[in-house]
Amino acid sequence: MSAADEILDIVDENDVVVGQSPRAEAYARGLRHRCVFVQARDADGRLFVHRRTATKLVFPSLYDMFVGGVVGAGESYDSAALREAEEELGVSGLPGPVPLFKFLYDDGAGRTWWSAVYEVRCDLPVDPQVEEVAWHTFLTEEEVERRLTEWTWVPDGLAAYERLREHRAAG
Repeated sequence: MSAADEILDIVDENDVVVGQSPRAEAYARGLRHRCVFVQARDADGRLFVHRRTATKLVFPSLYDMFVGGVVGAGESYDSAALREAEEELGVSGLPGPVPLFKFLYDDGAGRTWWSAVYEVRCDLPVDPQVEEVAWHTFLTEEEVERRLTEWTWVPDGLAAYERLREHRAAG
């Protein structure tokens, strides 16, 4: 099954499932669904940063400071976070990502999804999926901050990153 054919739960503004749809149709029609964002850090505390492949359905070739993706129909946020982190990082045996908060992403142009933000420590050597990740590295928080204005980032990841900074500042 291709990514476009993957079945997603469609949810309302309160994150209640109201139906199901193939991913491609959900994207084309702007149907609200669920996504996970996992901030992965290495043993030194650096953030995993990558550039998405040009073949991605949304935000191709843009930079991201999260791994993650859509939550499949009937799948929990927690299961999706672990599955997506292991897939994109190319590892197995990660500890369960720690849930931090959820927010409703809405770009005002028809792209909207409930977004669960997680963090995980990855002490394993990464081997990212070539279908998902065109380039990757681990950067310090300061290096990521410097590149926020230099690189073109995925807008939903940038929104999650801003909210994560606020979440941590509120302690």
